[in-house]
Amino acid sequence: MAELPSGLLEACVVVGVPSDKLRDIYQSKLDKIPVLEAEVLQVHAPPFVSKETNSSQLIGPAFSRVQRRRSFIKKKRRDRIPEGSPNGETNNRTDASSATEDISVPKDLDLIALPQLCFPGGLQLANELREDSYHFLVFTDLFGNRTHGVVVQYYRTVQSCQEGAIQNGYRGSLSKSRLYTPFAVCIISKFPYYNALKDCLSCLLVLLRPTRQADFEETIKEFSAKLSLVPLPPPGQLNVSFNLRPIHVVLPSREDQDSPIIDIDLHLPFLCFTHTTLLQVLSFLLQEQRVVLFSADWARLTLVAESLLLYLQPLSWQQPYVPVLARGMLDFLMAPTAFLMGCHISHFEEVAAETEELILVNVDDGIIQSSWSETIDLPAIPLAAAESFMSRAECLQLHFDLELCHLGAGTDANALRCQRRDWQTRLNTQIQNIALELVVNIFRGVQDFLNHEHRVFNSEEFLRTREPADQLFYKKALDTHIFHSFLRDRLNRKRDAFSRMEQNTRNHAHRNRAMTESPRRPLLSDLSRRGYSSYVSPSDRLSRRLGASLPNLEQPANDTVISSNRPASLRKMSPDVGLKIPQKAVKVFRLPEFPPPLAYHYVQNYYSDMVSSLGKAINATQPEDSALMARYHYLRGLVNTVSNRRLDALEDFQSLYKTDSDIFPSQMVKSLVDSLPEAERSQVDKRPELKRLISRVKRDQERELARDGNGCEEDAVKRFKLPKTYMQLEEFVKCIQESGIVKDQGTIHRLFDALTVGQQKQVGPELFRVFYTIWKETEAEAQEVCLPASVSEHIEPSECVFKLSSSVKTSRGVGKIAMTQRRLFLLTDGRPGYVEVAQYRDLEEVKVSSAPFLLLRIPSLKLRVQGRKETFEANLKTETELWNLMVIEMWAGRNMADQHKDPQYMQQALTNALLMDAVVGSLQSSKAIYAASKLAHFDRIKMEVPMMVPKTTSETLKHKINPSVELAAPQAVDVLLYTPGQLWVSVSMGKVMVFDASSWSLTHTCHVGNARLNCMLGVDKDQVWMGSDDSVIYIISMVAMICNRQLTEHRAEVTGLALDTDKHNQKVAYSCSAEGSVMMWDVSTLQSKKQFRLSCDRLQSVYSCNGTLWCSSRDSIMEVWRNGSLKQRLTLPEQQRGSTAMFSSILLLPEKEELWSVCEDSGEVCIWHIKDTSKPHHRVALQDCTGCYCMIKVKNQVWIGCVGRTSTKGKIYILDTERHLVLKELHGHSDKVTALCSAEDRYVLSGAGKHDGKIAIWKVE
Repeated sequence: MAELPSGLLEACVVVGVPSDKLRDIYQSKLDKIPVLEAEVLQVHAPPFVSKETNSSQLIGPAFSRVQRRRSFIKKKRRDRIPEGSPNGETNNRTDASSATEDISVPKDLDLIALPQLCFPGGLQLANELREDSYHFLVFTDLFGNRTHGVVVQYYRTVQSCQEGAIQNGYRGSLSKSRLYTPFAVCIISKFPYYNALKDCLSCLLVLLRPTRQADFEETIKEFSAKLSLVPLPPPGQLNVSFNLRPIHVVLPSREDQDSPIIDIDLHLPFLCFTHTTLLQVLSFLLQEQRVVLFSADWARLTLVAESLLLYLQPLSWQQPYVPVLARGMLDFLMAPTAFLMGCHISHFEEVAAETEELILVNVDDGIIQSSWSETIDLPAIPLAAAESFMSRAECLQLHFDLELCHLGAGTDANALRCQRRDWQTRLNTQIQNIALELVVNIFRGVQDFLNHEHRVFNSEEFLRTREPADQLFYKKALDTHIFHSFLRDRLNRKRDAFSRMEQNTRNHAHRNRAMTESPRRPLLSDLSRRGYSSYVSPSDRLSRRLGASLPNLEQPANDTVISSNRPASLRKMSPDVGLKIPQKAVKVFRLPEFPPPLAYHYVQNYYSDMVSSLGKAINATQPEDSALMARYHYLRGLVNTVSNRRLDALEDFQSLYKTDSDIFPSQMVKSLVDSLPEAERSQVDKRPELKRLISRVKRDQERELARDGNGCEEDAVKRFKLPKTYMQLEEFVKCIQESGIVKDQGTIHRLFDALTVGQQKQVGPELFRVFYTIWKETEAEAQEVCLPASVSEHIEPSECVFKLSSSVKTSRGVGKIAMTQRRLFLLTDGRPGYVEVAQYRDLEEVKVSSAPFLLLRIPSLKLRVQGRKETFEANLKTETELWNLMVIEMWAGRNMADQHKDPQYMQQALTNALLMDAVVGSLQSSKAIYAASKLAHFDRIKMEVPMMVPKTTSETLKHKINPSVELAAPQAVDVLLYTPGQLWVSVSMGKVMVFDASSWSLTHTCHVGNARLNCMLGVDKDQVWMGSDDSVIYIISMVAMICNRQLTEHRAEVTGLALDTDKHNQKVAYSCSAEGSVMMWDVSTLQSKKQFRLSCDRLQSVYSCNGTLWCSSRDSIMEVWRNGSLKQRLTLPEQQRGSTAMFSSILLLPEKEELWSVCEDSGEVCIWHIKDTSKPHHRVALQDCTGCYCMIKVKNQVWIGCVGRTSTKGKIYILDTERHLVLKELHGHSDKVTALCSAEDRYVLSGAGKHDGKIAIWKVE
């Protein structure tokens, strides 16, 4: 049987005093009204109706799981013979407690604690009618899953409960005043629809008040059955509403799959607490303290507690959580763990006196106390984050009455409710944004200290970047379950609201500065402006995100960044200005009027009506509003599932791939597929789209099983710890990467050689500890450098001081030599002054010398600088050899960076120099300098290989980007695509990186499937299509930068994409897959309009030209008509035929009626006439080339990406399309050139294989 989606109703339970007890009390003459024990009187749980049929084919007709149930056996009582009933019979047919009755109850519903939670203050009869009272419950199971309850307590007269006891108009001894008994009706749901369920109960009370006791149970059962028919809205822009009379009830949808459902008034804590107190409470929760809320209003406890936990999203509370403790549950407060619980204010003194180490929060008075001392000595939320939160919170408009000032008196209750709901939704969104910004500001930069490969968080390093005053808070917060769970999501690269806001609020300068992975140091501009103590504001930290930017970029003076000091004028703005993400308008789908809910055929008709309404909604939705269409399909899929239309349901869910695959319900579809009976399985074969869906579900299942079998570590999070044993090379590499010092394996191998010079090839724990400590101390020393303005004005804003010498005598005065990534300068002693020593690119000679001092010779460092007559000499004494090594490495790195236009060489040289410093400090032996020289990587390259880049290459090359900068080893660039203003780069296993084309800095990273991408195509202003090895075409929205649509019709790797217009001038796209299939797509509707198959050996690409398609495979090139019939076929020229020969790329030049082709294992370009394809009419031999991989046309040139013969270096040949001559030969990569694209015919971008992994940007002439 298929597992059904959970619906709104899990169960409806009635709690109160049994009739026989009421009868006894009513007939006895008690002076005082006793407190009674509440009992469960009724339980109503779906399914309420079912069709008598084969159980293997049954899916219950209600939106609730068909689950294992247990019996609830009501206590057996001896029937008491009521007075006035001489024959011993009672007419009270609904008194279920008078006999043993078996009631079906959901297995995870605890009925034992429920009565006292429904009456947390105890159940007491009353002499007068009391107001109805609502409160809210949260139940948590052993696995942390929460269930929610909404309870209404309402009073009925005891007489009306005793209708059967009246006989011959005589009431026995009932001469006393009228008595009222409370009943509680509790709706239990898997989902926190507090407001909606409260509305439902309000409607129920309208029905119950005039109801006779005899009809009481039936009324509640019918009400429960109606709620069980309500489907939940899918995540996104579609709410569901239904009419319960007299009001319309609305179920709001969650924002996305990972967001919580919010159906409460989130501003309540702002009304209860000052902003400072509210931040205190949030701080206690982030530190996982034992927090107890107190209020005289039971409802307020849950609503405030739920709001507080929602403010912490996406951090999720992991500890015990009981927002309402009944009187008999106060012993829960003795639990030794952290918790969040709620009590009635009347127990405040008792709890404060009896328990220790509790934080007592009085919600009614808005104050906090401690149960163990006068003051609460716990660290507060970091100051900068708190100030930003408070300044935004002051701008919130919390009073609905102010919204109504200009409006007339409302006469329609539902319209007024709708108005209030819209206001509340807007306010909730603002509060969510403000709270999310608080969490982002507290934990900003956490991912900079994560090692994803080894799943390690370097907490010590993270703590070093926090303000000294905030250290205590972070030490406590970082050691909690709530933070551990948050870290796990970061390591799994979860794309949630936190990651989106953190990326959006990183300022422009810091995005541009994320050019390469470099040792973490503060910028001089930051230091000089504020000094180190205030430097470490999280938003101003050096970012280590992937990417690269042009060197020496001009930074805009006024970066838009959220400052903690808000302008006074902000009060006039929206409180979440700068934080809002444009929201699409939310639609509401109204369910049909409820049928008689206890008759099977009426329920089926109701589902049919709903399917019909959803069909109309789908037809009325424009194709471009695919997100809304996806929600309608999802909802219709749900309804079809519960009404046993399995194949229709699968078809609806299949549609989600083309409209919004993010909401695809994998588990439900898997369950549906598993439950298909044989008759329906045979029908699947006749519906190809369902066949594809089922095969995909099975493939995903197999992949999941394989992943589970490989022991997936998705839950593991480790903290970095120093090693305790000797390490061989492999363990040393892992340990260095985990420590965050450096990730590049080549650099770590050289470091291992340096630390093991003249000894066994292993590094001991003590040596590693000393090395690690020196590295960190050097880093800390650099961070303590505070330069006066007179010095910092000579420095670029993006420069950092990485190394300071001790105070030495130099030829330009006495002072300390400072090393930045651009230059050396002297920081003079006494009154600090700036003396320029040299920029690395201007150095001409660096050597060790000696200076005379009395009878001694003191070792010194001599530098000869271009354009200066006198040399610079510094008496560095014992530091001379080390500084000599470091400066030479920086000089060599600068030269390579300038020649190759690749800023990463400079960063790598800097890392090498700092590692030399740490190695010399940790070895402290005669071999220390020799050991450090093992890290002189660029200096060695300069000695071994001529560094000169050919003049043609140097003049054409503009810049280089390294997409693999944060990885241990480079990865091949698979595909490049330029769209206006953006460069799209695909590297291994579906990873897509997007760079800003004005600065070449990284703006977005996303994962598209888990397989290699073969092709990309910009289809329109908002769509980029990507063909993958997993046979799917993924569609990314350029505006929202999300990938939530897929075309799944191909059966093999998608290898090519092309754009064209059809005979009606409508835009269409063509795609091809490796096994020979070609498909034509309507771009607006994403429907496949045509499909045909070609006979060939691995179809590789498709191009549209003058009404025909050109399709290239490994063994042939085919021109085919649009209907798929073959027009002509080209095969490899005889000279190129061989066992390994195959076409790798083709290029059409329609204006010249030419087709160019190249092969992977040939250095020859073949040029064919389109009208005569018997043989190439021209061949161009590329010198020193063994294979060609890609071609593009730019202006009147053809650029070809190749691999060289004499070495494996990647080459690009530029050919003239008129004369068919080689114009230029460019040497820009150390591996084959695998991808080319053009940026508006001004630049060409080339990507290389995995031994290089970089992207070169070339100027087009």
